[in-house]
Amino acid sequence: MTPVEVAQAPLDMSFWAMFWHAHLVVKLVMIGLVAASIWCWAIIVDKTLLYRRTQAAMDRFEETFWSGQSLDELYRNLSNRPVADMSAVFVAAMREWKRSFENGGRSVASLSQRIDKVVDVTIQREAERLESKLLVLATIGSSSPFIGLFGTVWGIMTAFQAIAVSKNTSLAVVAPGIAEALFATAIGLFAAIPAVIAYNKLQADAAKATGRLETFADEFSAILQRQIDERMTPRAAHEMAA
Repeated sequence: MTPVEVAQAPLDMSFWAMFWHAHLVVKLVMIGLVAASIWCWAIIVDKTLLYRRTQAAMDRFEETFWSGQSLDELYRNLSNRPVADMSAVFVAAMREWKRSFENGGRSVASLSQRIDKVVDVTIQREAERLESKLLVLATIGSSSPFIGLFGTVWGIMTAFQAIAVSKNTSLAVVAPGIAEALFATAIGLFAAIPAVIAYNKLQADAAKATGRLETFADEFSAILQRQIDERMTPRAAHEMAA
């Protein structure tokens, strides 16, 4: 082919061609960003399904809890199998309740504080489970554009070096190298935008679920406190009569 025919030959500007002709450093940046994007979507899908299961489980538990079923019977049904979310809060509080009365009720005086403590620990553990891996989304969302920009800067430097060597500044020579370099930034944004949106949405869902746990814990603690007061009143009257 003559030089004129080479200059007039159509350029392959497909994504694969831009990746294949990019500098090695830019290729590594692109591969890393694509891997980060895949990891990001895996977390998004996993957390979305987890929050849906958690929401459904809390709805079922609240329906059972407020149906009038005996707390002891509900505790027996839940204590022998793995529990999470509201069930875990309920089992932790009931376990501390039963331990306090198994020794004759000698430690009832501080029972309310101990129940609040174990409930707080359980809620914190459940919140950590719900929020796990969300930091990965935040990291991908904040760092991917800068990593892509690094690949772009490196690619533009390489493109200008090639232009200087060839001493040809025509658009046909300049455009492919610039396009390959900008492709890295595009991939970075492709990874970052879903990560940021998903992080904000999932963080709000986790906070909402944690809020439901805290509300249930307050309501259940009030129920147990009333029972503690009912048990303490006859004992106090007996001691005063003695």
